[in-house]
Amino acid sequence: MSEIITKQQNELAKLIERYAVQDGVHATAIPTLFFIRRSKLTGPSYGVYKPSLCIVVQGAKEVWLAQERFKYDPADYLIASVDLPVTAQVTEASSDIPYLGFRLEFTASEILDVLSDSEIRITPRGNAERAMFVGQMELPIMDSIFRLARLLDIPFLAPIYTKEILFRLLQGQYGVTLAQIAMEGSGIYGIRDAIEQISNNYDKPLRIEELAEIASMSISSFHRHFKEVTAMSPIQFQKQLRLQEARRLLLTESADAADVAFRVGYESPSQFSREYSRMFGFPPRQDIKRLRV
Repeated sequence: MSEIITKQQNELAKLIERYAVQDGVHATAIPTLFFIRRSKLTGPSYGVYKPSLCIVVQGAKEVWLAQERFKYDPADYLIASVDLPVTAQVTEASSDIPYLGFRLEFTASEILDVLSDSEIRITPRGNAERAMFVGQMELPIMDSIFRLARLLDIPFLAPIYTKEILFRLLQGQYGVTLAQIAMEGSGIYGIRDAIEQISNNYDKPLRIEELAEIASMSISSFHRHFKEVTAMSPIQFQKQLRLQEARRLLLTESADAADVAFRVGYESPSQFSREYSRMFGFPPRQDIKRLRV
């Protein structure tokens, strides 16, 4: 990395530490911007990444998308371009040098606006591409990130600087890949709508024919494109959403595991328990007891 990037990251680290005094994910005055702090190594955490730009300012992290691992540190940035269920883990952190992260969420509409307003010309690709990738941090991207982070006292200017960040990303190493989520006719465009349908109806039976129609694809083409974008099949994608929501319900409510299983769409509590154990390493009751200690 260049000395300028390193200097800006050091300044950004000081800013994040000022706003994120305790461990956790911290909302900011900019609704789409979040700071993350961890003062020790963490076990795997499960969640859905919205379309977002993630950077590590201090420390290191890895994210698993199905069986695919993405490692990144201050030399990189990570992008999720659609909603994706993932497993994440901080791999470098201490009380003296905590992990510090920056996450900026965006929408396909914002990408399209930047493409429309700029002179960037990108052709839609018929073949789908992975919706998560790690790129090498570049000075124009870091520079625009640094300026956005300094706007917390004047957040109404944030949309302008967010637009600049997206512009720099679209000009960068993975600009063509990022642009596809907003471009009608690209392989990822229809999959994005199918993902939204699954996410909004994760507790209902999966109808592949309906999803393929939403994506404007044949069933075989839909299966192929969906796995290329998400690294998993539609059924595996839905299963991760169901189990993540089940775990959240078990942690936040005094609910019976069988009741939660039905609420997230399982017809068989025994099947729910097996799949829950496979994903989280413990049966539901034992897992929740362990997490509450």
